[in-house]
Amino acid sequence: RAKEIKTKLGTLLQKPDSSIDFIIPYPEKPEKPAKAQKPSPEEALQWRDSLEKLLQNPYGLASFRSFLRSEFSEENAEFWVACEDYKKTKSPVKMAEKAKKIYEEFIQTEAPKEVNIDHFTKAVTMKNLVEPSPTSFDMAQKRIFALMEKDSLPRFVRSEFYHELIK
Repeated sequence: RAKEIKTKLGTLLQKPDSSIDFIIPYPEKPEKPAKAQKPSPEEALQWRDSLEKLLQNPYGLASFRSFLRSEFSEENAEFWVACEDYKKTKSPVKMAEKAKKIYEEFIQTEAPKEVNIDHFTKAVTMKNLVEPSPTSFDMAQKRIFALMEKDSLPRFVRSEFYHELIK
């Protein structure tokens, strides 16, 4: 069974415009920060120094994604969320399907939401996808996390989005 999945995935990765198309419903919830509990100004202030705390807070994540959307760089947060979801997947079949979807949406060249990762990271990720495991996207996810931490978080902290939260 695992060999069969490996063969299928290998074939699919070699033919990006394969006629076999899995449709994996990602819960595309419209981001509504109002639904999540608004953080206290003290809590929001901690986000300045911890992207991790920001991403783990539903309200913080929604606010950050809205900010990234305004900067046209939302794919980084979307990729990070997709990787977190992927790592929780237990079924090897579902894992292979999600791996293919993440690859096609964020990793492959000219992907609709292609994330900015170096060639080495892309090559390692593609090699990892021959046999999908919970760690297949770890290197790429760490690179994108570092990019958001170094680049997007400081801009977010200076933004109106954030200043509204800490008032």
